[in-house]
Amino acid sequence: MRVFVALWKREVTSAFYTPMAWVILFFLLLVTGFNFYAGVTVLNHGPTEVTVVESFFNTIFFWFAFLLLFPLLTMRLFSEEYRSGTIEPLMTAPVRDSQVVLAKFFGVLFLYAVIWLPTSLYFLIFWWQTHLYAAGAVGAFLGSYLLLLMMGMFYLSLGCLCSSLSRHQMTAAVMTFAVISLFFLTGLLSFLSGGVGALMQGITITFSPIDQMTQFSRGIFDTRPVVWYLVMTSLCLFLTLHSFQARRWRS
Repeated sequence: MRVFVALWKREVTSAFYTPMAWVILFFLLLVTGFNFYAGVTVLNHGPTEVTVVESFFNTIFFWFAFLLLFPLLTMRLFSEEYRSGTIEPLMTAPVRDSQVVLAKFFGVLFLYAVIWLPTSLYFLIFWWQTHLYAAGAVGAFLGSYLLLLMMGMFYLSLGCLCSSLSRHQMTAAVMTFAVISLFFLTGLLSFLSGGVGALMQGITITFSPIDQMTQFSRGIFDTRPVVWYLVMTSLCLFLTLHSFQARRWRS
C-alpha cells in the first residue's frame, strides 16, 4: 500500500506541476461557466419544468467540454514516459505492474474530480442569489455528479489503455477521442428505430450517456449504468495492465 501511495503521489504531483492541468481547468470552467449562464438565461424566459441541473448537464457545451477532457488528461500517462525513457527506471524498480497502472489511473481520476469540483459552486451561487434550489431534489444533484464520476472512470480507463499502446501523445489522444466518441455516439442508433429493431433500440438507449444523464439529472437513479461503467473500467484496466506487461517483456 505504501508503494501505491508513493506512485499515486508521483502522478498527482507531476500533473499539477505541469501547465496542462491548469490550462484544462481554465478551459473547463470557461465553457461550463458559459453553459450555466446560458442555461439560466433560457430558463428565465418563462415557466418550465426543466431544472437548472437538467439544463446544465444536457447541453452541447457540456458534452463538448466533457469529451475533449479525456484525451487531454490521459494522452501523457504512458506515452510520455515511453518517449522520455522515464519508464525504464519504473520498470526496473521493485514495484508491481498492477501498482503502476492503478497509480496512474487513480492519479488521473483524482485530477478529473478536482477539475469538476469547482462546477458545483455554480449551483451554490445560484441558491445564494435566488434562494431557489437548482434541482427538484438532492438526488438529482448527487445523481448527476455520480454519473459524471462513473463515466469519467470508464473513459479515463480507455485513455489509459490507448496511452499504453503508443509512444506518441498525439496518437494516444486521437485513439482515445475516437474510441470514446464511438461509445458516446452509440445512443444515436436509437433514432434508427425502424432499422435496428426494438431490442437494439432499448439497448442503445440504456447505454447512451445522453439518456443516462437525462435520467440521473431528474433524480431517477438506475443501477444498470453504474454496473456497466464499473465492469468496463475493470476490463480496460485489465487490458492496460497486459499492454504494459507486454512492453516490459519486449524491452
